[in-house]
Amino acid sequence: MRSLMNTRPSLPRRTRGRVVSPPTPPDALAPRAEIVETDDLRWIHIEKPTAVDREWLEDRFPFHPLDYEDVASRNQRPKVDEYDEYLFIVLHFPQYDKTVGRLNAVELDMFVGPDYVITLPNDPIQSLSYLFDRCERKAEQRDEMFGKGAGYLLYRIVDQCVDASFPMLRKIGNKLERLEDDIFAGPSANTVRDISNAKQEIINFRKVARPQRTALKDLERTKRYVTGDLDIYFDDINDASERIWDTLENFKEVADALEQTNEAVYSHRANDVLLVLTSISVIVLPLTLIASLFGMNTGVPGGESIHAFWIIVGMMVVLLIGMVTVFRKRGWL
Repeated sequence: MRSLMNTRPSLPRRTRGRVVSPPTPPDALAPRAEIVETDDLRWIHIEKPTAVDREWLEDRFPFHPLDYEDVASRNQRPKVDEYDEYLFIVLHFPQYDKTVGRLNAVELDMFVGPDYVITLPNDPIQSLSYLFDRCERKAEQRDEMFGKGAGYLLYRIVDQCVDASFPMLRKIGNKLERLEDDIFAGPSANTVRDISNAKQEIINFRKVARPQRTALKDLERTKRYVTGDLDIYFDDINDASERIWDTLENFKEVADALEQTNEAVYSHRANDVLLVLTSISVIVLPLTLIASLFGMNTGVPGGESIHAFWIIVGMMVVLLIGMVTVFRKRGWL
């Protein structure tokens, strides 16, 4: 474990259940730290921390400079760094980005100490914001979540964010079911595009979930700030993570099967079209041959007789009906 001197951070003045930063001049950039606290525990929440927010933290918490560097950078891998005085945790959670129309990873950086939890998402996380708002507005909710220490608050934060993945998985599952119905209703260019989009969503989801599994196992193994029977709670998070991964593995197989099924349906319909066209060609070919023979600019039997014309037409009709009957019996038409 890395060692770091433990000092009591100085915080702004406290209001009822919530701490706000001191007022600043209108022309100055103010930190956007939101803090909910009780007598024993504080939750500091900063969405999309800026340089001003990081400076505000650095003035109050002597975290390692490399950790602050990781907070400032983007696309850190999920990890759990253990120090003597605190934990530094980086987790990723999937979130649908409406601006680009696909799933992206949202990074959540966290510092956890004996009497504080700091959350620093690089983009708003709806489930996390909802949980913070409940703690801020409802005293009983705040007392229940803060009363078992920093470890339990950490569990509730991570569990809330992990559980937010299940509604996304249900939507992907429903989309795959609709795609299956669309394939057998009739393949189209839209179906091919929808299958491609579904596979891309699954791939993006897997990119988030795969490295997350190791970090959550490390978090369970540390057992820092976990008292009593709280260690079983983090095992529950790992179980949820494994269910998410198993579901994604199943979705990947389903999407691949749907793509193959769509190609098979396309091939089957193409074969049906080719069968009809080939049957028509075979039927028309002898009729064309007869018409060509009697259309030559040479003398032919009955060439000057109107009766011969109708006899030839009758022969062609009989031949046509006979060939169509044979083809139908063989299932070629």
